[in-house]
Amino acid sequence: MAPRRVDILGVGFDRVDLAAAAERIIERHAAGQRTFVITANPEFVMLTRRDAELADLARASELVVADGTGVLVASRVLRDPLPGRVPGRLLVPAVLQLVSGPVFLLGAAPGVAERAGESLVRRIPSLLIAGTYAGSPAQENDASIRERIQAAEARVLLVAYGMPAQERWIARNLPLLPSVRTAIGVGGVFDQLAGRVRVPPRIVHAIGFEWLWRLAFEPHRWRRQRVLPVFAALVARQRIFGR
Repeated sequence: MAPRRVDILGVGFDRVDLAAAAERIIERHAAGQRTFVITANPEFVMLTRRDAELADLARASELVVADGTGVLVASRVLRDPLPGRVPGRLLVPAVLQLVSGPVFLLGAAPGVAERAGESLVRRIPSLLIAGTYAGSPAQENDASIRERIQAAEARVLLVAYGMPAQERWIARNLPLLPSVRTAIGVGGVFDQLAGRVRVPPRIVHAIGFEWLWRLAFEPHRWRRQRVLPVFAALVARQRIFGR
């Protein structure tokens, strides 16, 4: 039986760091088990508070990992600390190094998934990128996109439509993709792999300031990060009063 998840404002996070998350995904993949992975940050948690369907998706997914310093800090404030962050940009290569089967990259701007795939193959020469497609998260395009993925016989599906579109897309379509064992919502990972967004230096990652680094180079992100003070206040309230 899996250990109880860490509850942060109603979203349950699995008690894994980067190595343990990759190991769990790889083990399930090798066993033929289907795994829907959500890489969640404080913005995702706040979205679930006004979107019951998204909250249900998080509860139903096989793995929810802490992609963000804010989640890690919140778990410590709540005296139920998570073992570590699991940034999507590090989880993707960690998983792809050891899983078997073709990989399909879906999402991001036109041409970005292709460049991201080329970057991954340079890192992992044995990797088979079976397909890439920008596509659209709009529901009317689901069937045609599924046809592409099935034609590629993809075993691993990485979806980069951003939150919460990518999670909704996976939840709708994964049951209809029999070849896919592992599906991960990866947000801006393709942009980072393709070189469109600067990857933070190791020291920035180590001290947990990736959010500030990204804000410096992507100022438009301030709109998303306006929820962070509210997130912090609600975590403090949960610490004092519980759920």
